[in-house]
Amino acid sequence: MSLSSFNTAIEPLRFREALGHYASGITVITSLVGGEPVGFTCQSFYSVSMSPPLVSFSVMSGSASYPRMRQAGRFAVNILSDEQVRISNQFARRGTDKWQGIEWQASPLGNPLIAGSLHWLDCEIYAEHAAGDHLIVIGEVKAMNLQQTVAMQPLLYFKGEYRHIAVHSAG
Repeated sequence: MSLSSFNTAIEPLRFREALGHYASGITVITSLVGGEPVGFTCQSFYSVSMSPPLVSFSVMSGSASYPRMRQAGRFAVNILSDEQVRISNQFARRGTDKWQGIEWQASPLGNPLIAGSLHWLDCEIYAEHAAGDHLIVIGEVKAMNLQQTVAMQPLLYFKGEYRHIAVHSAG
């Protein structure tokens, strides 16, 4: 089959379906602005650099939460565990009280850290780039804490569904 036989128009729904074949972890990006916590679910999170320690996430340009985070100049990345599906769903909704029933404490930079998360990274905004209908936000990691709970597993998303890692014992 030659490349010329491919359809050059990429339909948004088919594009989204194709990208769903890439498994990703789920995070909640949080900040504290004027004493009020803000946050949203994000699966477009990745490492950028080891020196300096940089991470990045993508957020829709029309996000209601991100402009407030930009004002604060900082954010935390809460990497969710497989027991936090409800939290992922809650922070993915628009126009609701996302913090209803959520236990959290302040990070070293003052960002909300969600109780029970697998891991967190505390960041200052380093750069921001417009990219289509999203913004690419780069943060410099200023503090972090890796939970030492061996039994905890990450919350994964694949083909439009939450997934779990199958843990096999040696034997």
